[in-house]
Amino acid sequence: MSIPLPEIEAQYPVLAELPQKLRREIADTAQTVTVPSGATLFDERQPCQGFPFVLAGAIRVSKVSASGRELPLYRVTPGETCIITSSCLLGNVPYNARGTTESETVLVLLPQHVFMALLGQPAFRNFIFHLFAERMADLMRLVEEVAFHKLDQRLAALLLGKGRVVHATHQQLADELGSVREMVSRLLKGFAEQGLVALGREQIEIRDAAGLRRIGQAV
Repeated sequence: MSIPLPEIEAQYPVLAELPQKLRREIADTAQTVTVPSGATLFDERQPCQGFPFVLAGAIRVSKVSASGRELPLYRVTPGETCIITSSCLLGNVPYNARGTTESETVLVLLPQHVFMALLGQPAFRNFIFHLFAERMADLMRLVEEVAFHKLDQRLAALLLGKGRVVHATHQQLADELGSVREMVSRLLKGFAEQGLVALGREQIEIRDAAGLRRIGQAV
């Protein structure tokens, strides 16, 4: 299935600023792929197959340890790009992280030579570098959280960011925190004993947001 260039440009307006010759090359060479939810798009040490534009769905990019522990790095949604893919194409190196679809995802893949040609255009180059800067800021915040904040602080802050009733399993919360289910379950039980939350089947009701906020902001 091919998708008309205007539909791609609707999510990535920067493409409309490119010369007509390059826009035709995108239309002629791009491959459209629909990937089911939960599929692994790429993994560590795999070669990069092309540069993706995300038209629908979302990709979770994470580091995975040998024991299976996962540390989410960032998400790629429509209109955004994957900086790890960009760096792999620029450096001709394999992936150093894993990309997994969070829902059914529609991608448009550009071959490497077209991606390199696009980088020769100031508008597209600025678009990529701006996203690099945003992602690097996000990753620096993640490093700070992991290195300097205790797990109970991070869990409290995570719960507060999900609304009054959190619909998630303990494993899903552990994955978001880069921890293990047993640690998260132990902390949640402690929160429940303090009256901060009420635990249910695949859901957590926040009973004392102010109390959780004090934990999340503790030094």
